[in-house]
Amino acid sequence: MLTKVVLIIDKRKEQSVKYKKILESSDNTVIIASDFALALNYMNAFEPDLIMISDSLDFDIKEAIKQIRVLTYNTRPAVIALSKSNHIQDKIDILDSGADDFLSEPINNEEFKARITAHIRRNFENCFSEKTQLFNSKISYKMIKRVLNNDSEWAIMLIDIDNLEFYKEIYGELAADKLIQTYSAIIKSSIDPNDYLGQISSEDFIVITNNERAEKIANYLVYAFDTVVSKFYSKSDANRGFIFMHGDDEAEDKVNLVSTSIGIISNRYKKYTDLRQVISSLISTHKLAKYKTGSSYVFERPKISADNAVTQKEINNNILIAEPDEALSILLEATARLQGYNVKIANELEDIFEILKEYNPAIIILDAGKSDSLKGLDICKKLKYEYEDFKPNIIFTTTIHDKEPVLNAGADLYLPKPYELSVMFGWIKKFFENYNN
Repeated sequence: MLTKVVLIIDKRKEQSVKYKKILESSDNTVIIASDFALALNYMNAFEPDLIMISDSLDFDIKEAIKQIRVLTYNTRPAVIALSKSNHIQDKIDILDSGADDFLSEPINNEEFKARITAHIRRNFENCFSEKTQLFNSKISYKMIKRVLNNDSEWAIMLIDIDNLEFYKEIYGELAADKLIQTYSAIIKSSIDPNDYLGQISSEDFIVITNNERAEKIANYLVYAFDTVVSKFYSKSDANRGFIFMHGDDEAEDKVNLVSTSIGIISNRYKKYTDLRQVISSLISTHKLAKYKTGSSYVFERPKISADNAVTQKEINNNILIAEPDEALSILLEATARLQGYNVKIANELEDIFEILKEYNPAIIILDAGKSDSLKGLDICKKLKYEYEDFKPNIIFTTTIHDKEPVLNAGADLYLPKPYELSVMFGWIKKFFENYNN
């Protein structure tokens, strides 16, 4: 699908058609403009990779090249001047005006084709990511614009790796780069020669394919990524299924292993007219995939709604505090209410399950209980693994300073006592933002 676009600006019909026949192939699309005004329209619509301009135009070629350079500043195509002149000063003047090469006519057909091919290749080579050897955002955005001008059905996939920043923090840049390179190779192995694979950032991949292949590719990528990911962790982290992140005042945050999220959009269900619209829809669909736990993909589907229907996401500001220390529970409740949160108190740890019948908290602050029983650990496991319909964030507080059994029980944060209220509510704010995002 990586088709290069060549624009020929030449008043001479016979000569421009000849050049088109030499260059046009399955890899090259060639467009002809017989005047400069039409050429400007084509530049805006197709963003050509190479522009050939002849001095046969009723327009000064040097001024035309200067205008091309200004108007194509972001896309930076190669610009080749064609002229019957062989004078050195003419060549110098045109090259000084911004042309990348000057070809004196007549020119041998094979040499002509080789020179143009070399310029296109060099132009694309400058747009490679050193890390993955894939094309960067400049080429990727250009490819998306080109499918918008195509009448056939297409699908675009936005692919990334979740929790990569946390992985990088623990295992380092080199290990993260190796993970990205491995995933890049997996994606490359899953696509067809007619598909396009590139990047829109150093860690986000774009695949352009068709509707039939998109979901098959996504299914394979989720399976393949989850199959290899454990190899990038220590044995203990891989077996545990998460890593520890140090927070403030010895708090320990539990971060899941890296996973992949894939958002897919298609022109089968919605008509797209410009790049901004495509990127906006792609990001929105991709965000839905990221909300899910673990590797997943979301395919944009047609929406069914009543006329003038408006759906608003309900914000959950509910906290459930299970803290046997009455003075501390009162302090936590008062502080939470002052900050605008809704609060319920479980005076006994077992009261949690009765409260949950009518109350849906986004966050549960759960104490471990007495040191001889640590009842809170069993409650935490039950909340996380038996209550499938709701998944609150659990902040586990304890005077027992052993993080591993706490996080293995399913807690999202280990916060040893004594702790500062500012630390506790800093984490509460973070969890609410993630929960309601």
